[in-house]
Amino acid sequence: MKLPVEHLTQDAFAPFGEVISIATARDSYKINQGTTTRFHDISRVDVADEGGAPIISIFRGTPRPKPIEITMMERHPLGSQAFMPLSGQKFLIVVASGTDDPAPENLRAFLSDGTQGVTYAKNVWHHPLLVLEEDSDFLIVDRSGPGNNLNEVDLPLVDGEVITLDWA
Repeated sequence: MKLPVEHLTQDAFAPFGEVISIATARDSYKINQGTTTRFHDISRVDVADEGGAPIISIFRGTPRPKPIEITMMERHPLGSQAFMPLSGQKFLIVVASGTDDPAPENLRAFLSDGTQGVTYAKNVWHHPLLVLEEDSDFLIVDRSGPGNNLNEVDLPLVDGEVITLDWA
């Protein structure tokens, strides 16, 4: 099964979370004596369940072999997770609708233009980081704290084949 890759837009991604970009700011205004524009409230952090606290990390990803195979998905039931590229690099996003184990027919794939990040809403199935360039660094805002905040599941084969991404 080849999964088509869509352009990342807020409308298309809304069932899974929020797109992080200056275009999705809920407000913007000048600060610092007019020398800086604050793009305010771009994405919400939802990590307080079971005593969680927000943390900021940097992940460094490396590309996977092509064709990129989608063999598993993960979710974080206790908190959202945000990814923002630090060097303007494009990256791929794979998500699944529903809260039960993800089914291949419920997968959707998106391509960030490198100026966009994403916040996966709490409990949204997604594939781990899919970078397209060597040593791609991402700012991550997610949850630290007690409780099990990671579920992983292997995806079934489709007609005996692994799911791969269909993109140029």
